[in-house]
Amino acid sequence: MPTALTHAVVGASLTALAPAASRSPALAAGLACAAAAPDLDVIGFALGVPYEHPVGHRGLSHGLPFAALVGALAWPRLGRSAFLVFLAVASHGFLDAFTDAGLGIGFFVPLHDGRFFFPWRPIRTSPLDPSAFFSAAGARVLLNEIVWVWLPLAALAAVVSSRRRAASS
Repeated sequence: MPTALTHAVVGASLTALAPAASRSPALAAGLACAAAAPDLDVIGFALGVPYEHPVGHRGLSHGLPFAALVGALAWPRLGRSAFLVFLAVASHGFLDAFTDAGLGIGFFVPLHDGRFFFPWRPIRTSPLDPSAFFSAAGARVLLNEIVWVWLPLAALAAVVSSRRRAASS
């Protein structure tokens, strides 16, 4: 899995897709949390839930039905911007499916228990132990995420910003 920081950056960046009147630091923070939240499923390890169980790590909370449910729950408060909540939660599983370790992502749990990866998996898996993140290996993981996630995201943001400026001229 990518680091929680990278998941949060991806979520917060979705704020750029919101209508101008809806863009705010609060929306960015909410989307950052929504994008990182699926990894709360690691609590299941302490409760004895096996990794491969449908509600285990990278199962239900990483799936599209779960993302749709969270987006639907956000609808009364956010209206059309609730779609961004769906995208933020869904982005988590998609990023994880590009990583190089684990058992795959339960994209369709509870409708289907299968787990999937994308054929191309350039993102290194983040260490689960927080102390390991502050090591040479952790720095390599973050650098890898900068290359494969942050820089493309920055390029996309530049394109969106450029097109908005051109459209308003």
